[in-house]
Amino acid sequence: MEGLEEGLPPPKFKRICVFCGSRTGYRSSFSDAALQLAKQLVDRKIDLVYGGGSVGLMGLVSQTVFLGGCHVLGVIPKALLAEEISGKSVGEVRIVADMHQRKAEMARNSDAFIALPGGYGTMEEVLEIIAWAQLGIHDKPVGVLNVDGYYNSLIELFEKGVEEGFIEDSARHILLLADSPAELINKMEEYAAVHEGVAPRQSWEVDQLAATTASGDVPLS
Repeated sequence: MEGLEEGLPPPKFKRICVFCGSRTGYRSSFSDAALQLAKQLVDRKIDLVYGGGSVGLMGLVSQTVFLGGCHVLGVIPKALLAEEISGKSVGEVRIVADMHQRKAEMARNSDAFIALPGGYGTMEEVLEIIAWAQLGIHDKPVGVLNVDGYYNSLIELFEKGVEEGFIEDSARHILLLADSPAELINKMEEYAAVHEGVAPRQSWEVDQLAATTASGDVPLS
């Protein structure tokens, strides 16, 4: 890859995992945000890890990053390979056995995580990666691009969890929130975990767990 865009510091992250919908949603602002995020990744020379499809917001992000000259790693379960389900992927495609292995592989290959608007799958992915941070499995930044307040209700649910004593007050800071891609990535670059993991990171033996999950022996969720 060529040098950094003029005026931008060296990237803190080599690869960011983006969770997002396989649909574009009804608002044009969702697609606009996906394209803006992809452009930020290209401008900052940050490679993309994502779910492997080329439809919906996934397709907009992956194709834009790929055409911008950055590496794209798509991780996709064998069952979703059919083109009519996920479209034609770009970049490097890594085929895995199931959804559990997909999430483990995406996490292992990423330095940070961003969620765009999406459906059940997107929400499940970002919730699990938040839970892994709370447990102490990783200390990587997790951010949500809150386009047109899409995630407001989810944030309110988290606050309710803190209020009712189910989520530690310090753990509310695991998830970073912003309205624009540039602001979100800047926040993620400054992130430092302030919560205590349920167990020390070393005790999770993360790489070993990811490897055994890949073989189907030990689930991570």
